[in-house]
Order: sequence, then C-alpha cells, then structure tokens
Amino acid sequence: MKTLPLLLVISMVAVAQEAIAQDAQCVRERTAMVETIRAYARSHVSVLGQQGLSERVLEAMGQTQRHLFTPERSCSSAYADRPIPIGLGQTISQPFIVALMTQLAEVAPDDVVLEVGTGSGYQAAILGHLARKVCTIEIIPQLAETAAKALKDLAYDNVNVQLGDGYAGWPECGPFDAIVVTAALGQVPPPLIEQLKVGGRLVMPVGPAYTTQHLTVVEKPALAIRERAPSASCALCPSRVRKIKSQ
Repeated sequence: MKTLPLLLVISMVAVAQEAIAQDAQCVRERTAMVETIRAYARSHVSVLGQQGLSERVLEAMGQTQRHLFTPERSCSSAYADRPIPIGLGQTISQPFIVALMTQLAEVAPDDVVLEVGTGSGYQAAILGHLARKVCTIEIIPQLAETAAKALKDLAYDNVNVQLGDGYAGWPECGPFDAIVVTAALGQVPPPLIEQLKVGGRLVMPVGPAYTTQHLTVVEKPALAIRERAPSASCALCPSRVRKIKSQ
C-alpha cells in the first residue's frame, strides 16, 4: 500500500481545518443574523403583531445556508441584513424581508407554495423547509440554471424550478396554498389569484420599480378576494414578468 507524500497530507489537513473554521464562522454569522431578525421583528409590532415571527420561520432562516446562494459564498457578507447583488440587475433581499414575507404567507407543513422570481434560490430554500412542495419560476435563464443547481446540490428535493414568465403562474403545479412574489409589480396578476386556493394567501411588493413599495397580502376567501392593508414598506428589484396595466 502506497503512502501519501508528507506535504500532500499536510496540505489536505490544512484544507480540512480551513473548511471547519469557515463552517464555524458561518454558523456564528447565521445565528447573529437570526438574532438581528428577531430584534427587527420586535420593532415591527404594527406589521407582525405581538406574536412576532414564528419559531418555524426563524428555524428555517437559521437552517438555510444563505452564503451558498451568493456569488462570493462569503459568510461575512452573506448574513449581514442587507440585499446582495447576484448579477443581471437582481439581488437577494435582505434577510428580514425574506423572513417577513415568509411569515405573512403563513406556510403550513402540508402546503404547496408558488414563488415568482427564483433569483438565487434562497427564498425557495426557506420555503422548502416549511412546505411540502415549492414551485418556483424564474424568467432569466442564467439565474434559473444556477438556482436549480444550488437547490439540487443542497438536496432541496421538494423544490421545483421552472424557466418562464411568472405572470401566468404555474397551473400544472397548483393550486397553491400560498404564493410569494419576490419582485415588485404595479398590481397583483389575475392568473396568480386564479391559481390560489380558497383560503390561500398571496404576498408581494406592490408599487413602481426602484422606489418604495408596499408588501401586500391578498387573501382568497370563499366569496371574494380580500386585500389587506399594506404590511410594510420595502424597496425590491422590479419584476421581469410581463408588465401589468392599470384597469
């Protein structure tokens, strides 16, 4: 049996130790991110109520390796509470906005969820921890391909990625208990409402691109669509789904 050269063994040990140290740093940064989100939630009682963010949502945020959905894969920058550019004019939303939108969607363990605007795949991964099945649509080919690979590599087997125009939703994958639209639109696309189950909720930022938008929750009761008052202000990337004209 051949023995490995000493320098190669030393090099392999050094690489392993570096990986362990990076993993430990990521865990610390992720834990700090969750605590920052908790603090923000306490200061947004008017939006979230006294109950704040659920432990299920916070656990999903703490379990998801955000740095693996960023171009640089840097723990020091990935877990800061700010958006991160991912190229092609798109970003991953800041962690608190991701947690807030997820909370407002009220995802249950047996739910089927639609996400419009996959981006890096990070929001889909969060939803994947909470729902039985996640269907996510991305209109930019490079992002769809990269996100699908990241989600597959991380074994998010309950998340399905499709390249396409999210305006029309994904009827074959629905109907949906919840729909999360991650990019800003002028108003809610009617096809998404049609694919929402009775009792379902749609969460999306509504307003002009590159300005302050309002996170809006649309509920679908048995008799009519009820739109709740805007939940919070935010500034997200414009959606690349089809433009919507006011009626």
